Amino acid sequence: MMARQQTRSVTLGERLGALGGRPTGFDYLRLLLAVMVMARHALDVSYGLGTTDRMWPIWSAPVVALILPMFFALSGFLVAGSLERTPSLVNFAALRALRIMPALAVEVALSALVIGPLLTTTPLGDYFRDPKFWSYLLNMLGDVHFHLPGVFLANPLPDRVNGQLWTVPWELACYVTLMGLAVVGLVRRRSLFLGVIIGACLGLWVTQQIRGQSPIVGAYTVHSPVLVASFLSGVAIFAFRERLAWNGVLAALAAMVTWALMEAPGGQFIAPLPIAYLTVWLGLCNPRKLFLLRGADYSYGIYLYGYVIQQTVAGLGPWTHNGWINMALSLPAAALFAALSWTLVEKPALALRSRLPDPARLKAALRFPWAQGRPRSRPRLSGPGR
Repeated sequence: MMARQQTRSVTLGERLGALGGRPTGFDYLRLLLAVMVMARHALDVSYGLGTTDRMWPIWSAPVVALILPMFFALSGFLVAGSLERTPSLVNFAALRALRIMPALAVEVALSALVIGPLLTTTPLGDYFRDPKFWSYLLNMLGDVHFHLPGVFLANPLPDRVNGQLWTVPWELACYVTLMGLAVVGLVRRRSLFLGVIIGACLGLWVTQQIRGQSPIVGAYTVHSPVLVASFLSGVAIFAFRERLAWNGVLAALAAMVTWALMEAPGGQFIAPLPIAYLTVWLGLCNPRKLFLLRGADYSYGIYLYGYVIQQTVAGLGPWTHNGWINMALSLPAAALFAALSWTLVEKPALALRSRLPDPARLKAALRFPWAQGRPRSRPRLSGPGR
């Protein structure tokens, strides 16, 4: 019996507990994915929309298409942990808003009030009166608009200021969906929840097979419903963390299955669960954290500022219209803005969680069914992935 216990693989939950709930793998994975998002965009902003399909080797397509699903799966796993530790729906929603909205609002304001006026070809009076300017400010609320009047019109990818913001409404939709599932207690019914996810993925796959491949979606692009499915798959992995092994062989198998599915027509619709397991396995690795990264999360800032900085670099002239040059100039600037965003905006915003209302005073109707009867501890936010 003792030999059997010694050879038994630890579960994901045991691994997470052994690391005090703070494995560094998630921090490095978030940073890597944020940088890969910039690398994905470097070709488009340097040469024009759709160049990724033509210029990157075809074998890289599954890797590139995995970036955002992994981001969402990572977010689902970490946010599920925050949800379990938060017995109040109001508090959970407030915590999500504190993590997402302040940094987003500042980035949108800087783009509209600083970058736009400096780079627009439109007279300033007309710029501030243009409906595009006022519509752009709605990005602060998750209502995405990509254009500012007269900005980046001569770029290889013209008239698009912040193309990566298209994922923000889907991330907010994931949070709302998760809160709804928590209210009805579906997440607590783990087998039923897993069945719903599998059924939804199969339904998406069947629908895609009937409709056929959309002509605007290339091999390097992921369908937005896959992001939601990946988020919920991350939640499911968290729900089954005490039953799933943290196992390198399983991770390798998940990687091979994921690769095969991402290569197959429509396969991305049924890939979220292996994607989520692979993501969590990587996140639960625990390499030593660099000094500059201790107590900080720069991934969200890189994600927010990367695109507009890349477009600004592309606007410097034809000599910058090269993917390598764009990354070499844009990445250090994005890292600097990310560090400022964390220090001046994100970290102070997260400090406001201590001022949230006492969950014990909120009505029982607003408490999560899956959190009742559990000790109430101060939730720790993890940060897109967050």
